[in-house]
Amino acid sequence: MSALVIDAHPNPESFSAALARSYAAGFGDARVLPLRDLDFDVHMRFGYTRRMPIEPDLAEAREAIREASHLAIVTPVWWRSSPALLKGFLDRALLPQEDYRYRANGIPEGLLAGRSGRVIATADTPALLAPLLPGTTLRSLRSGTLGLCGIAPVRLRFLGPVRSSTDRRRAAWLELVARDGARDAARAPSLARSETAAVTR
Repeated sequence: MSALVIDAHPNPESFSAALARSYAAGFGDARVLPLRDLDFDVHMRFGYTRRMPIEPDLAEAREAIREASHLAIVTPVWWRSSPALLKGFLDRALLPQEDYRYRANGIPEGLLAGRSGRVIATADTPALLAPLLPGTTLRSLRSGTLGLCGIAPVRLRFLGPVRSSTDRRRAAWLELVARDGARDAARAPSLARSETAAVTR
């Protein structure tokens, strides 16, 4: 099994970047993909009316998603949502008829089924308060995007408040996500087995 850990923070010196590395180390067989290093247009220039050319970096990232049995996204929460960099990447990287489709009866079908997921979110909102604020726990990302594509389960690790956290607290969070990575590795699905099962159903 392998994991793709998407670092969605624009700043390479961010705490999110450190969390992505720590989670990947805990998982073991994991690749960290910093979105800030990719060269691609984050805008859907034509919506879904016309396909845009897939840039080489984006094509490689799409292939990495398909090769992974586990997908983790590490992102800050800004304005109770994810950064534009992550949203633009997902808009461009996940495509209808390739990553999800609608059946004849209108019910969506995820074409990335057989993969598990993890979202690690950082915010300045206290963890106890986050579930009470719409969007802060990134439900749209977890179920509206990853879930729609068939990735399940998608577990959440919410860390906050970051702004007022001490060095000691941040070190504890780094250890916590490393343990999350190890646990996720132990229970991640075997992609080859899952895809074989999907074909034979």
